[in-house]
Amino acid sequence: MCRVTATPGDFHAIVPAGGAGTRLWPLSRRDRPKFLLDLTGTGRSLLQQTWDRLAPLAGPDRVLVVTGRGHAAAVAGQLPDLPAANLLAEPSPRDSAAAISLATALVQRRSPGALIGSFAADHVVRDVPGFHASVAEAAAVARGGYVVTIGIAPDHPSTAYGYICLGDPLDFIGAPHARTVWHFQEKPDAEAAAEYLAHGGYRWNAGMFIAKADVLLSELRQNRPELHAGVTALAEAWDTDHREEALAEIWPTLEKVALDYAVAEPAAKSGRIAVIPADFGWDDVGDWASLARLLPPPDGQQVRILGEATDVLAEDATGVVVPAGGRTLAVLGLDDIIVVDTPDAVLVTTRQRAQQVKSLVERLARESRDDLL
Repeated sequence: MCRVTATPGDFHAIVPAGGAGTRLWPLSRRDRPKFLLDLTGTGRSLLQQTWDRLAPLAGPDRVLVVTGRGHAAAVAGQLPDLPAANLLAEPSPRDSAAAISLATALVQRRSPGALIGSFAADHVVRDVPGFHASVAEAAAVARGGYVVTIGIAPDHPSTAYGYICLGDPLDFIGAPHARTVWHFQEKPDAEAAAEYLAHGGYRWNAGMFIAKADVLLSELRQNRPELHAGVTALAEAWDTDHREEALAEIWPTLEKVALDYAVAEPAAKSGRIAVIPADFGWDDVGDWASLARLLPPPDGQQVRILGEATDVLAEDATGVVVPAGGRTLAVLGLDDIIVVDTPDAVLVTTRQRAQQVKSLVERLARESRDDLL
C-alpha cells in the first residue's frame, strides 16, 4: 500500500470563472454570466458558494480565480477576501486548458511542488463535507504522482455530461475509494447514457482535477508543448512589470482546448490518471431543467420559483418560473413549463427543450442583437 504523507498548507485551489451560461438565457448574459448569479436562492452567487467550499480547504490566500477582464471587477466585488494577486484576468477566452495551466504555472513559480485543485465557478454542491472528503482522497493520490479527477455518481441517464469509465482499485492510504481510469467517454446519446447508468461502472465527468503542479505541467509539456511553453512564459512575467506586454504577445497564440483533451485523456491512456468516485449532490446548473431539480417548491405550489414567490400566480402547473421583470407572472394548467421574465426579454419553453435555449442565443448573435446577449 502506498503511504502518502500530507504536507499542510500546500494546497492551492484554482477557480476558472468563464463562459456565458447561454442555456440559462435570458437571466444569464455576457456581462452577467451564471457564476455571478444567485441561482439557488441562498443569497450567495455560484461563485461565492464555490469560494465558501474552497477557502476552508486551501485558505483564502491560496485560492486563485481566472476570469475574463470584463468580469474581473465583479469577481473582486463578490470575493473581497480574494488577494488581488490571485485574480487572473484573461484578455480573451482561450478555453480551460490555457486558464487552468496558467494558474498552475503561477502556483509552481510561487510555491514549487505545491498541490493544485481546479474547480469550476458555476457548480452546485449540496453535501459540502462529502465534497471535502472526496478532495482529501484526491489529494492523497495526487501526492503520489497521479492526476486525479472526481467522478460523480449519475442519478439519471444524462446526455449533457461526459463520462468516466472506472478501472481497477488503487491502494493508497487516505484514499479508500480511488480507482484507475480506463477511459473518458464523450457526451453520449440517450441510449448510451441509459446503458452507462445500468452498467454502474461509469461516473459523470465534473471537470474537477487535482494534481501536483509540476505533474500537471509535465503532462501538458508532453502532450501540448507549445501551450506549455506559452503559459510558462506568461507565469514568468506575471508578477513583473512585463505582464501586459507578455499577455499581448503570447495569449492570442495559445491553443483553444479543454484541459480534458490536453491533459486528462492522454494521461488516462498512459495510466497516469485516477478517479475518486463520489456522490455529494453535484450539479453544473447547465440549463433550466437542471435548475428545476435544485429549487424547492414553495409551500402549496408545484412550480419551482427563482425570485419572489409573491410575484408568481400558478395553478395546476409544474416547472420553473423566474419573475425577474418586475411584474406578476401567471401560469395556468401547464406542465414542465419554463418561464423566465426579465426587463428586456421573456423565455417560454419546456423542460424537455431546455438544452436548446442555446440555439436562441446563437440566433441572436447571428442577427447582431448584442443588446440581448
